[in-house]
Amino acid sequence: MVRLIVGQRGKGKTTSILAHVNEQIKKADGNIVYLDKSSKHMYIRLIDVSRYPISNSEQFVGFVCGIISQDNDLEQMYFDNFLKIARLGEEADDLLTTINELEGISTKFNVDFYISISANKDDLAEELQEKVLIAL
Repeated sequence: MVRLIVGQRGKGKTTSILAHVNEQIKKADGNIVYLDKSSKHMYIRLIDVSRYPISNSEQFVGFVCGIISQDNDLEQMYFDNFLKIARLGEEADDLLTTINELEGISTKFNVDFYISISANKDDLAEELQEKVLIAL
């Protein structure tokens, strides 16, 4: 399952995603990983993506698969600032393609992804709108 937290910059996406993480930590049986562009949320298992040589969305998906391969107890992954950490281009097709790849990975490895995206819900492709968990 892939769920999106969407809204323009400064609308509270990070606060919303962190609240969701903290809620899930209380009831998760397995592990939870949070990917961001900085290390300011160190009280959870955080991977600072900016420290790794990821230059496009294909490399990002490979990076995610590497994390999954090393943790059989992984249940959930949270991606904050998704457009930046996944190195997505400006094309809407890049976002849709990457989300669809993550959906396939989610199904295959039983890992749920929660993704914050700086965009209005109405600006997303129709296929992505049904994945929106929170719209700010």
